[in-house]
Amino acid sequence: MTTNADEQPTRPRRRAPAGAAVLREDVTEAIRAAVFEELAAVGYARMSIEGIARRAGVGKTAVYRRWRSKLHLVLDIVSALAVQGLPVPDTGSLEQDLRLLYEVTSRALRHPVASQVIPDLLAEAARNPDIDQAMQKALREGQESVALRILKAAAARGELRPGYAEDVALDLVSGPLYWRSVVIRGEKLPKGYLTALARATAEGIKAL
Repeated sequence: MTTNADEQPTRPRRRAPAGAAVLREDVTEAIRAAVFEELAAVGYARMSIEGIARRAGVGKTAVYRRWRSKLHLVLDIVSALAVQGLPVPDTGSLEQDLRLLYEVTSRALRHPVASQVIPDLLAEAARNPDIDQAMQKALREGQESVALRILKAAAARGELRPGYAEDVALDLVSGPLYWRSVVIRGEKLPKGYLTALARATAEGIKAL
């Protein structure tokens, strides 16, 4: 016997409670991908469950089975970014750790979807406390946690001064590349830019 997407399959020995549904993971992932595409295409304000369902190739019911509104859908996806995490470099050098972090982050920020979705969500966060909280959580538990681990490793190796200004150091690690890639959103980064940025940032942090 075959079943349709998200419908409860028949089981010979155990029946699911009335009204229960089996949510297929491939359908869920298709919806999540469609959310990013829809955000990039029309922005949060104009995004709709109908548009998401159409892009995902599913019915609206499949979306509503998982999320009760577009706000909850976006909050769920933004929050998921926090747990994905970035790889933590471990080269034995603050400058080289920063260089690798910038390479990964730069590729992510230059992605066509990310470059459109992130500014839109940040603008929406200024108007919506729920989105603002989710974005702050994603930023703190994502990039900032990686940056903090890089700084702590450098401090343990003796590369940083005792009692250095950690908050300032975190801003130095994350701020310049974000400003260049997301705020200015200029052309492709010049050759050698990330290497120069890592060197300058490492020297600045060591001077704190």
